Amino acid sequence: MLFLFTKYLSRGSKNAAAGDDDGKRQRQKQREMPAASASNGAADREHGCMPGCVPVRAKRTATVTTVTTTSARTSRHNFVRSAASGLFPGAPVFTNHESLPALPEAYSEFVSAFPQYGGLAGSADAIRDGEYRHLDRHVCLDYNGMNLFSHAQMNSSLPSTSAPAEPSAWQPPFFDIAYRSASLRSQVQQCGDGTAAASAAGGISGAVTRRITASLKIPEDEYTMVCTANRTTAFRLLAESYSFTPGGGRKKLLSVYDYESEAVGAMAQSARSRGAEVMNASFAWPSMRVHAADLRKKLLRGRRRQRGRGLFVFPLVSRMTGARYPYLWMSAAAEQGWHVALDACALGAKDLDTLGLSLLRPDFIVCNFFKVFGENPSGFAGLFVKKASVGALERSAVARSIGIVSIVPARRWSLRDDYSTDLEHSLTFPKAADPPTADDVDTTCSFSGPLSATATGRRTDEAENGDTPEICEVDRRPSEAEEDTRPWPAPAAVEAEEERMLEVECRGLDHADALGLIAIGNRLRCISNWLVVAMQKLRHPHPEHGGGKQLVRVYGPRVKFERGPSLAFNVYDWKGEKVAPALVQKLADRQGISLTCGFLRNIWFTDKYEADRSAVLEQASDGGGEAGIHVVNASLGFLSNFEDAYKLWAFVAKFLDADFVEKERWRYTALNQKTVEV
Repeated sequence: MLFLFTKYLSRGSKNAAAGDDDGKRQRQKQREMPAASASNGAADREHGCMPGCVPVRAKRTATVTTVTTTSARTSRHNFVRSAASGLFPGAPVFTNHESLPALPEAYSEFVSAFPQYGGLAGSADAIRDGEYRHLDRHVCLDYNGMNLFSHAQMNSSLPSTSAPAEPSAWQPPFFDIAYRSASLRSQVQQCGDGTAAASAAGGISGAVTRRITASLKIPEDEYTMVCTANRTTAFRLLAESYSFTPGGGRKKLLSVYDYESEAVGAMAQSARSRGAEVMNASFAWPSMRVHAADLRKKLLRGRRRQRGRGLFVFPLVSRMTGARYPYLWMSAAAEQGWHVALDACALGAKDLDTLGLSLLRPDFIVCNFFKVFGENPSGFAGLFVKKASVGALERSAVARSIGIVSIVPARRWSLRDDYSTDLEHSLTFPKAADPPTADDVDTTCSFSGPLSATATGRRTDEAENGDTPEICEVDRRPSEAEEDTRPWPAPAAVEAEEERMLEVECRGLDHADALGLIAIGNRLRCISNWLVVAMQKLRHPHPEHGGGKQLVRVYGPRVKFERGPSLAFNVYDWKGEKVAPALVQKLADRQGISLTCGFLRNIWFTDKYEADRSAVLEQASDGGGEAGIHVVNASLGFLSNFEDAYKLWAFVAKFLDADFVEKERWRYTALNQKTVEV
């Protein structure tokens, strides 16, 4: 050992001597190097170098990395500083709704504070003006999910009553959803089978799911999409199908929600009835951030089993407060043996394209799809199941009757009666590999949206004599002689032709794809932070009476680069008493603004804010359960613009008038009385 240590020291001394010799030669070369010319020196200074310096590759790489990191931090800091100090520089507060700046003036200040918004407004406003003209008549701040179709697309598919046409000349491009009786595990296994998946990929259902997965960039070779009636159904279906009580013992359900959710409540009830231990994360007051120590303790609670600790339900952003949560919680849960279910219903149109989700593959993903933004929120939900995690599911008799749906050909419009009550038999789509039977399909269908004109065809189905349905081109109806004499094509040729003919046009998804993740994220970031600052600028007048109290209290993150597009707030009168959120919602609806109400819960108070507990907490509407806070919620969509946020701000500012609520009550009573008299 002593010999090795001596040899190491001798080697170090030789290297040091060699280094001294190299340093001497380097200094000699620097003394012999001629002075750089003035032009070269100017060029070097322009690139940030001193005259005569020698660039080193390692140092240059380190410098670039440092500059990039510093630039990102500086950009975020500048954004917050611009939002906090650059908005309304000439008016510290507003005490009268009539003193608010006009819309053009407010927009000019907004663009000056957020210059990046100007380059993003053109393309989004062009899409809105051309395809969603109805949004100019009503401000829609109550939508969560992903938009499938545009308003113009829906209107173009409706029949025209001004010019009558032949019944065969117009085909309605719509589809329906029908309830199936199937378990989640069997549905995933059927779609995962090679032959069944190839056959099921055809048809209207396969066309819709392919279009959705392509827009969300969810790999089809890793995930299987199962359609459910709505978000609540998807959560309950997952809870009824997940193996909470395997042979290893009792598992857990851990959710991360700062508000009361109907879907999460249904999931918790199902899991509790199946023997699972239900836990919730807590959120620190007043920032409403995740209580990290408490969540980490719950993730480590219990022993790690071979088949997992349980189900970890995690949203990346709060649908109520707009607080964003780090991706690392999903990674930490997976490392501790949890199956991760990502709730993507509150995410933006392209938030699933982020780098974090491309690296972290959750076991389950729940997405919500509605027909038209600002027109009709009905639609369906998509439950994406990772094929490698199908072992965590079990067959359940209860799950068969919960709400798995199939997308089927539409019921057709009738020129005699507005809408027929039977499934359309004059339209056809490629036949699925496993057609639903009478036991599998409920005939109660609901309208779900349009298909492109190329997706529809004509068929004749003679069930009595057993003739096979025929698929023809849309613009050509074969004669009876052709139907009787024309030879049937081979099955492979029919499948290829069906695959070619069937296309689904989802302009809503197309518009989100055209704008992209960066444009949509920056647009909503600017608008939501402006709205937070604008709300905080509203104060009651007469400090001697009301003490200059704030009109609005915002819950969750204030001005923040990472905040989501949702805002939770309450309105207070000059006495400091909260105006009922339901009343604010009703008055906003009269002004052409749609809002929602929510209930914040799972709030944790530190010793510093323990005095606020009794002042802010209240009981739920049903009189039982955990205490929380009733709030008003405004959620921005990917097509929301600055004018929508300004209209909400101008409406809330009317509460600065102490008699605003009474005036609206008397006005509403007078209008109703006049209506009754007429």
